[in-house]
Amino acid sequence: MKIYGVVFDMDGVILDSEKLYVRFWKQAGRECGYPWEIRHSLAIRSLARPYAIERLKGFFGEDFDYDKVRNRRIELMNAYVDERGIDPKPYAEKTLATLKDMGLKIALATATKADIAERYLKNIGVLGYFDEVISAHMVERGKPEPDIYLYACEKLGLKPKNCLAVEDSPNGIQSAYRAGCAPVMIPDMDEPDENTLRLVYRVLNNLGELITLTEEINNGTDN
Repeated sequence: MKIYGVVFDMDGVILDSEKLYVRFWKQAGRECGYPWEIRHSLAIRSLARPYAIERLKGFFGEDFDYDKVRNRRIELMNAYVDERGIDPKPYAEKTLATLKDMGLKIALATATKADIAERYLKNIGVLGYFDEVISAHMVERGKPEPDIYLYACEKLGLKPKNCLAVEDSPNGIQSAYRAGCAPVMIPDMDEPDENTLRLVYRVLNNLGELITLTEEINNGTDN
């Protein structure tokens, strides 16, 4: 296997933002009258809207008002980000710069709208490293379906088997695996379960380790 490209999820991988989503989904849910717990926030990470609605109705019943909770979550998070910003994950810029120096193509595959994602990436100084920014709004089906990774690889002009896909959530790992990429997980809010471990190529501790992994794969020394 040779790696010619890397496709990154954004929240929890490039940005230290998953903790904010978890926090504000819970706050919004409780403000709207639902017995929201952290596990409910974790269950919808990276999920496209239709799948998130389905999952949450399974928790809270068919009358669950997704738009009401989501809109409040957006208000809460926007207020926080406007005041404090969002930090990058450790080694984010160093890793992206090194991968570009290695001649690899780089794409983003995120559930966030493209204009918002680009603004976040620009704010932390890394937007220029990405050859493509792909949003779930650009494909028919979002994560955990494979569409977003297939489209990202297509835009990079690469076959999925020659791309690493870097994710922090089980839903994202499923998407990357179904697309035929080599899924790499860097756990953020929780550790991978047995089902997720069956799908991953490698579990890493941080983005910095991705540099070594890519070098080892392309040098034929990865075990």
